[in-house]
Amino acid sequence: MKTIAVYCGSSTGVDPIYMKEAKRLGEVLVENGLDLVYGGATVGCMGAVADAVMEAGGKVIGVIPEKLQNVELAHHQLTELHVTKTMHERKALMAEYADGFIALPGGSGTLEEWFEVFTWAQLGYHNKPCALLNINKYYSPLLSLFDHMIEQGFVKPAYKDLIVCENDPNELVNQLKEYQGEYIHKW
Repeated sequence: MKTIAVYCGSSTGVDPIYMKEAKRLGEVLVENGLDLVYGGATVGCMGAVADAVMEAGGKVIGVIPEKLQNVELAHHQLTELHVTKTMHERKALMAEYADGFIALPGGSGTLEEWFEVFTWAQLGYHNKPCALLNINKYYSPLLSLFDHMIEQGFVKPAYKDLIVCENDPNELVNQLKEYQGEYIHKW
C-alpha cells in the first residue's frame, strides 16, 4: 500500500474536531509512509489534510475538475495537481492512483465519490479497502442505514463487513494496511 485516496468536504464543518482530525489523518499517513491523493482544493477538510501531509514531508496528488478550480480553490502548492475535464475523470484518476480509500466527514460529493469506489469493491472491480473515519460519530447514521438495508434484504451483511470504520486515524490506517478483502459473490 502506497497511496490513499481521501474524500472529504471542502467545508470545515461546525465542530473544530473535523479540521483537527483531518490534519491528524494527514500526519498519520506520512508517519506510515503513505502518499495522499485527494480532490485538489485548498479549503475545508480537503485543504487541511493536504497541508498536513505536505508539512510532514509527504507527497500529495490533487485531482480537480476544471469547473471546480475556482469554486474549491485549486491547491497549486502540491506535489502534483491534475486538472480534469469532468468529475468522472477525476474519480477515475483518483481510483487509479489509490491503493485504498478513506472518507472523512463531508457532504453529498464526499458520499458519492466514496460510494462509487465502495460499489466497485462489492462488484469485484477492485480489492482495495474502503474506509470511513467516523469523527464525532459522523458516519454512525450511515452505518445504521446499512443495517436497515440488510434487514430489508437489499444488502448482504458481508458487504457491510467490507467497510473499515474507526474513529481514530491511527487505528484506521493500521486496519487499511492489514486489509485482506475478497470478492463476495452476489448469488
